Amino acid sequence: MANKPRGYGFSAEAAKKIDSKYDPTKEEEARKWIDTVLGESIFGENGGVDTVHQTLKDGQVLCRLANRLGGNLKINQQKMPFKQMENIGNFLSFIENKLGVAKNDLFQTVDLYEKSNMWNVICCIHAVGRRAYSLGKDVPQLGPKESTKNPRQFTERQLNEGKTIINSFQMGPAAKNVATASGQSFGRQRQIINDNK
Repeated sequence: MANKPRGYGFSAEAAKKIDSKYDPTKEEEARKWIDTVLGESIFGENGGVDTVHQTLKDGQVLCRLANRLGGNLKINQQKMPFKQMENIGNFLSFIENKLGVAKNDLFQTVDLYEKSNMWNVICCIHAVGRRAYSLGKDVPQLGPKESTKNPRQFTERQLNEGKTIINSFQMGPAAKNVATASGQSFGRQRQIINDNK
């Protein structure tokens, strides 16, 4: 994994775009939240993409975090890559199936292990913090409060009244102040040339 070749062309552009999204402020919030939940200084005062990657890469800190949030994960201490990736996979499985973190908030194992998209990792930790707090776990809130369902009930009368409202798009071009394509021309006009002189 350490000898992974640099990307060229499209893959280099994609990697550059992913790297440009990385927010050091969000990273710092995520690091402090993990330190607070685990009750120890995991990252110390160090920050940055490389520090977060090296600290979380083996998945042990993530499994300890999951266990602190109510999981019962076995933590692989071995340094073999597939064991480290298994730790990361166990963490992802726990937060999706037991905590209820949305699937689109999860990162891929390779995002963390190969450091291919650390921004997704930071966003996932924020999602875990929001979800754990909303479930009433004894953890500080991370980021904004998670939204809750707010279903609406309409009477039959209200639904029927909505059907009678006409907006400007339904009125057609006869309505005032509505944009139309009239008066528009594109390109050269057609010319008739008589070559039979």
